[in-house]
Amino acid sequence: ARGELWGLREGDFSKARKRLEPKPLSIERTKGSEILFGIAPCALALSQSRRDLFRLFLKQSSGSRQLVTSEFVLQATARGVPVHHVKRRELDALCRGRVHQGVCLEATPLRFKSLEEAEKPNSGDEENPNRQLIWLVLEQIQDPMNLGALLRSAYFLGVDRVVTSQRNSCPLTPTVSKASSGAMEVFDIYSTDDLRSFLKAKTAEGWEVVGTVSKAEDAENVPVISCWEFRWNKPVILVIGSEGDGLSLETQLLCHRMLAIPPGRALHPGIESLNVSVATGILLHSICSQKLRHSD
Repeated sequence: ARGELWGLREGDFSKARKRLEPKPLSIERTKGSEILFGIAPCALALSQSRRDLFRLFLKQSSGSRQLVTSEFVLQATARGVPVHHVKRRELDALCRGRVHQGVCLEATPLRFKSLEEAEKPNSGDEENPNRQLIWLVLEQIQDPMNLGALLRSAYFLGVDRVVTSQRNSCPLTPTVSKASSGAMEVFDIYSTDDLRSFLKAKTAEGWEVVGTVSKAEDAENVPVISCWEFRWNKPVILVIGSEGDGLSLETQLLCHRMLAIPPGRALHPGIESLNVSVATGILLHSICSQKLRHSD
């Protein structure tokens, strides 16, 4: 009997404690919206005119964070976006526990652009035969963290356009924007449902299509060279394959050459490759640094 009484009191105490705990504010989202999170994605989304913006949520703060908060308030006010100061747990709930740095922004999603839009020259740059062009093509990149890191590197290193395959590829989510440190908010990303035809068309226009491979023996009937040996002497498309399988055989056979990154030591089995975003950063730098040398 004493045990039953203790269990009852324990249960009552637990229920009372739950009733006293403050519940996170339930914020009803605008239909069709998503929640961006993090300082860089939210600040860049506010500074651009690529999304419809609904509400900015800022963590109630004092001290050193007040400067960041006041800058966001100024940005939001200039765009006519309502600002809500909320507690940390409300922000945690909005972005489902991700690292928001005290800032969330409710906005419409970003979509991929069509390749028809990509084919229209912006300012005559593509008509200039002396300009070195590099496009990055992503085949079935599914992990949002990898996609974000790829976009960040591509933007930083001067890639002219990024094109993804529509099938089995990650959409442009808030997680991708955060992983890209906001590069997704300022960089147009294109998509195609017919990657093979796209690569064939660019080859016919005089572009060099270059694939990527971890080891030379993984390539099928395509010459493999070290990325340090590659010379950039015509417009180039660098094609990156999926995280697990790499490039499909059909795409490999449309490449003129395959690039490999030489390792710096003898490698143990099982750790013979790099993360796809790290490998792409190395490959892009080995190509894009040639543009810097040519411009000296």
